Parts: sequence; C-alpha cells; structure tokens
Amino acid sequence: MNDATTPEASFYDAVGGSAFFAQLVNGFYEGIESDEVLRPMYPAGDMSDARRHLQLFLEQYWGGPNTYQLERGHPRLRMRHMDFTVNADARDRWIMHMRNSLSKIDMTGNDRELELRDQLWTYLVTAAHSLINS
Repeated sequence: MNDATTPEASFYDAVGGSAFFAQLVNGFYEGIESDEVLRPMYPAGDMSDARRHLQLFLEQYWGGPNTYQLERGHPRLRMRHMDFTVNADARDRWIMHMRNSLSKIDMTGNDRELELRDQLWTYLVTAAHSLINS
C-alpha cells in the first residue's frame, strides 16, 4: 500500500530497471536486423550504438538514470529522425518489432503487469506516430 511516506516506484523500477529495457531493446533490434525497410536507416554493420542510445533513452524517459541526457543532450526525437523517411510503413514495422519484443518479456511475477504493459505500449505507439515525416 502506498502512503505519504512510501513513494510509488517509478515505471523504471516497477519493470525491473535496466535489465527490462535491455531485453526490450535487444528483442527489438533482432527484428530490425532483417527488416528491409528499417535496417537501412541504421549504420551499416554494428548497431551497438543505436541499441545503447535507445535503451538509455527509454530508461531515462521511464524514470531511470539520466545518462542519455548527459551523453547526448535533449532527446529531440523528431529532429534526430528527420534525415530518414518515416512513413506509415516504417512506423508500422517499428511498432511490429516493438510489439514482438515486448510480447517475449515475461512479467508474470509483476502484479502490475497489465497496467505497465499498457502504459508502455501506449507511449511506444504514440511516439511512433509522432515521428512520421513523409
């Protein structure tokens, strides 16, 4: 029970912190690796920097450490994605890979699983829609 002396855990803490976001991002990039539309939007070869940036961004957004801000500044998502053609197809593929990754994460021990999944999913879909630029 939450009272005035016991603050509610952040989303970051409630889902298990960095390990949760690493699993989400790694699963997402497994899909990106073979996606003929999205893969060309990432650097050729190793995508470890892209993985790291996404993980740090999501961690910070959801109440974790502010490492992303310290290393890269303000997220400026639309600006960072303007060099790429983000159309409805790219958006839908991005959402599909996120959905596939999230669906593989076992949160059955978390009594807030449905609430947390819904909260994250709502954000991810909204963010994907906001990045359409073509």
